[in-house]
Amino acid sequence: MDLPLPWERLLWTAAPVRLFARLAGERYVLTDFRLARSRGATIAELVLHDIGDIHRTESTLDRLLGTSTLVVHARRPGGTTIVLSGIRKGTQVAALLELLSGDPGARMDSEGVRAALAWTPYIQPDAYREALAAFLALVTTMCVVIVGLNGKATPVIYAADDPIVPNGAKRDRREIVRFMEQDVMPWARVALGPIKGGADRVTCETCHGQNAAARDWQMPGVAALPQSDVTQYGWEIYGGMDTQMRNAIYGYLAESDKQARAAYMREVVMPGMAGLLRRPPYDFTQAYDYNRSHHALGCYHCHRVK
Repeated sequence: MDLPLPWERLLWTAAPVRLFARLAGERYVLTDFRLARSRGATIAELVLHDIGDIHRTESTLDRLLGTSTLVVHARRPGGTTIVLSGIRKGTQVAALLELLSGDPGARMDSEGVRAALAWTPYIQPDAYREALAAFLALVTTMCVVIVGLNGKATPVIYAADDPIVPNGAKRDRREIVRFMEQDVMPWARVALGPIKGGADRVTCETCHGQNAAARDWQMPGVAALPQSDVTQYGWEIYGGMDTQMRNAIYGYLAESDKQARAAYMREVVMPGMAGLLRRPPYDFTQAYDYNRSHHALGCYHCHRVK
């Protein structure tokens, strides 16, 4: 069978970095219809809407080579499992698979895939669901430390090459507009196009919200993030807990039907925008004070607090 077939659109293809798998002719292909692994005349495949859990593992050798392995399970019991071993950009590929398999409205082309894979996320969790559980466990212990944070945050350190506020001094409006038009918008059309229904639907208002000019383009500008039922689990019992730390917790979570988009935003869009702004993306394993002092970019840079 040809990979891809004539009516399929090729989105991504790769060969494993590991020597023995390469010599065996192993190859991985992602199209707008399926994920496939070929080895000689043998092909294993999963139609995108049949993809269920995606797990990422990283061995000691992987860390040395900058690779990882994705184990992609079928949604239905007893279905095909595809292993993508020794690939680069494993976190981003996993986020793309989450988006394409979990969001029927997502549209991706080869240019969008290339842009998504161009960014290196700050955090590389072994598996999304395991990472979420570990994150919540970490926050539970972290909250005790953060209780007294309010009013004691360390100063923000602005990078010298920050395109908006280098060394803490805001640039002239014309310089900022030029940066937004020449650097941010071309990237945003490609990166956000898959979840907005096409690049042509991405405008300044996509990030800055309605009536942006009247608000002097202040951020955050767009709709509040969805909050899951974690808000009912008693985080507010920590009376002195820093408000923005609590918001960061909620910002990491999403309702179950929005997890695919949340993963794509967290692993592709947020690191990509942070890279453009010469800022680190929000590190969910660190305290809010740490992220604030490093001028980290997080979910609530764009999204309003509900």
